[in-house]
Formats: sequence, structure tokens, C-alpha cells
Amino acid sequence: MKKLAKTIIKFMVLITIIKVTNGYAQAQDSLAPYLPLLPNGTDLSLLVQTVEKNPATILAYQNDQFKQPASVQKLITALAAELELGRDFRFITRLQTNGKITNKQLNGDLVVQMSGDPTFNRKQLREMLSVLKLKGIDKINGNIIIDSSIFAGHDKASGWSWNNLTSCYNTAPSAIIIDGNCFYAGILPAPKIGEKATTSVSAIYPIKLTSNVRTISNLSDAVEDKYCELDMTTSDKNHYNLSGCIKHSSQKSYLKFAVADGFNYFASILKTELAQKKVKFTGKIIETKEPIIVSLVPLATNQSAPLSDLLTIMLKKSNNLIADTVFRTIGAHYFNMPGTWQNSSDAIKAILLKKANIDLENAVIVDGSGLSRLNLIDANKLMQVLQYIAANNDALQMIAMLPVAGVDGTLQYRKSFSNNGLKSIIYAKTGYLEGNYNLAGFIKTKENHYIAFIQFISGYHYMTDDNKPQNSAIIEFEKNLYQNLLNTN
Repeated sequence: MKKLAKTIIKFMVLITIIKVTNGYAQAQDSLAPYLPLLPNGTDLSLLVQTVEKNPATILAYQNDQFKQPASVQKLITALAAELELGRDFRFITRLQTNGKITNKQLNGDLVVQMSGDPTFNRKQLREMLSVLKLKGIDKINGNIIIDSSIFAGHDKASGWSWNNLTSCYNTAPSAIIIDGNCFYAGILPAPKIGEKATTSVSAIYPIKLTSNVRTISNLSDAVEDKYCELDMTTSDKNHYNLSGCIKHSSQKSYLKFAVADGFNYFASILKTELAQKKVKFTGKIIETKEPIIVSLVPLATNQSAPLSDLLTIMLKKSNNLIADTVFRTIGAHYFNMPGTWQNSSDAIKAILLKKANIDLENAVIVDGSGLSRLNLIDANKLMQVLQYIAANNDALQMIAMLPVAGVDGTLQYRKSFSNNGLKSIIYAKTGYLEGNYNLAGFIKTKENHYIAFIQFISGYHYMTDDNKPQNSAIIEFEKNLYQNLLNTN
């Protein structure tokens, strides 16, 4: 009997292997015209399904492999946010006090409760301070306390590339944000080769910028010039230093940099705005990361646009700051405690399982933006997210939030989908990290039905004859594949 049982088990395993192998072979056959368009070494995971109660799989290829989602991760963040926070959720920034107003003086501390609002700006701060003036406050006899307790732990997620942290698209999603915690700096090459370039920054930005950038010839083939790159380093209290080289030009270029120290940046702006309003204060500006439990009197508030508007910007423009502040807010809201990267990850998994029956337990969710290279998910799991979005689109209205090929967002100028019948009918989130070109979304058919698709491309590296990286191979792959999907469905 034992021998018979072993024989049956071996036979069942063999049948399973044959089924899997045949399925893989069939998918490979379907992709046969398109796979050679990608350079050798490229890895592909693909899943395409109809959108209906019982979806039919049109194409599946290596769809159970873990991949780095990059910005496709924002689909997960958006769905969890809609389910947990609601479309009408708003970030609220508050001015409060533990004191009283007498004789045009606030006798007590002014508490600025920050919410991690990724859209809070200087104009809104100015309007809040105007309310203080309307309440008759000319002087604050106390400290100004910046309450950043909504979030806890590191403001940078694990797995973020260290050399991108000075870039605006990688701004840390802290509780204290103003003007996107991003500033512009100008750099003008020197008139003569070998001399220092000139750098400048507007006085409205409370930062210090120094530079030792050398101007080099456009035609130089010297090794020391070839490997001399423009670099930015930061030190305490938002001191930035530019170094390296810049090619000779008569044109001034502008660079965008992330604010390194959000508290000092905000405090400096607040001091300036108070001075312009002629509001004096006698104490210090300090930060607290501990929730203030004493009763506070409200003085002024600012509300962000509703979550639905923010998610539209996040998905259309692939805005990382919105994604990660929303991500950390989900953790804070779900657990009723300061939001961290870990409790936000746990919250999102719990929310999607409880409210959408989507089990992402084996997925690795580190952040909300997809910037972390530690994020991992397979196409099968992400397809559950897409199917839920499509099935509940009347309530969620998320498909309209996605970039539309040839129309807006990150798909507006994607060459794969221009002038070949795909314009205006592909709604998809893009995802890019070096070597990764991902897409996840929907194709709208002539019958106004949707086809859901997920494309994970990794290990992509294509060089032209002049040894320059190009996207031409991926453009040809996408153009041909999705045109065929449209024509056959």
C-alpha cells in the first residue's frame, strides 16, 4: 500500500508539473513575437485578465515571481487610503494655545500642530497667522511648539537609495512640511574653462549654499573630467555644498533639492512670517515628538484638499511625497498611534484583507511610494488589487485617477502608446526604478469593457551603438504587445 501511495503521489506531482510547464510554454508561445524585442538579460512578468465577476486569464507569464513594484506600489497605497481614510479625508494643520489672550498678548505657548500635509505651503501659513492678528495677538509671551507627533521613527524608509536623498522626488515625508520641503538652486558655468561656476539660491529659502564646482570643456576627453560628476552634500541646519564639475555653457540651469532638516527650515520660515505680520514672541521655537495631552484652545486651522484630489495627483504625477505621507497617516489612523513605516505596512495589509479580501501577507510593503528597493510583490497579488478597483469603481472612482495614455500624467508622452490606437484607452500607473519598467492598469475596449494588466520588467539595460542607454527596445515591446491585446479582445 505504501508503494502504491508513493506511486500515486509521484504521478500527481508529474501531472502538476506538466500542467505548469504547458501553461508556461503556452504563455511563452503567445509572447514569442515580443520577447525578442527586449535585450538579453531582461526579466519579464506579465498578467492580463478580463474584468468581470469570474475573470478569464488572457495571458500569464512568470506571474508568481516577486518583483520590485516601484511606483506601481502607489495603487496599493491609494486603495488602502480610500478604504481606511475615506475620499473626504483632509490633512489639518492647527494653531492652538495653552494660554489666554489679554491686552493683545498671548500669555502662553503657541502650538503648531503639524499633520504631515504634503501640500501645506507658505501662503496657507501666512493666512493662519493673519487669523492670529484678527484675534488681536501682537505678541506671544511663551514658546512656539511645533508638534510633529503624528509620525514617529525615521522619516526615511528602509531601502531608499542614499544618493537620491537630496533630490526633491525623494523628500522625506516628515510631519513638518512646507512648500513640499523642496527648493531651487541656480548654477551658471564660468566664462572660462577651469574656473568655478556661480551658484545662487533665492532669499526666500532659509538654507545656506556653498559651491566648489569646476567648469569643464564640452569636448574634454581627460579622465579627470570624464569622471568628475556634480554632487551635493548636506550638513547641519540645511547647509548644502555643491562640488564636482559642470560642462561649459552660457545658460544657467536650475536644480531642485530636498530639504534635509524640516524643523529648522519650517522654524526659519515661521520666524520670517511672524516678523512680517509684526507678531513678536519672547520664547524659543522648539519641536515636540510627544503628543500633547493637555487641553488646548484652537486659534486657526488649515485643511488640505480632500483625499480624492490628493490621490489623483499622486497617481497621475507619481508624487512620492503624497504617497508616503498618506502611507504613514494610514498607520496612525488605523492603530490610533504615531504612524511609522512598520505599523503603516501592517495597517495596509490588515485593511485590504478585512475590507477587500485581498491577502498581501507574503508581500513586502516598506513604503507607500515604491521608492524602496525592498518592496516585493507578484503580479497575481497585484491583480487582486486591480480587480477590486474595477469591481468597485463606481464608489472608488480610481480608474479616472490613473494616467491616461497620450493625455495626462506620466503616460502623456509615453511613446509606446502614441499614434497607434492606444491613446486615451490605456489607464495605468507607471513604475520606474533603475532597470525596472512597470505598468499596471486597464485597457478600455471598444465595447467599453476593461482588460486589467500588469507588466513587471526588470534587469532592463539597452545600449545603442554609441554606447548610450536607450528606451527604444521597451517602446517597441510595449507598442506591439498592447496593440495586439487591444486587437484580439
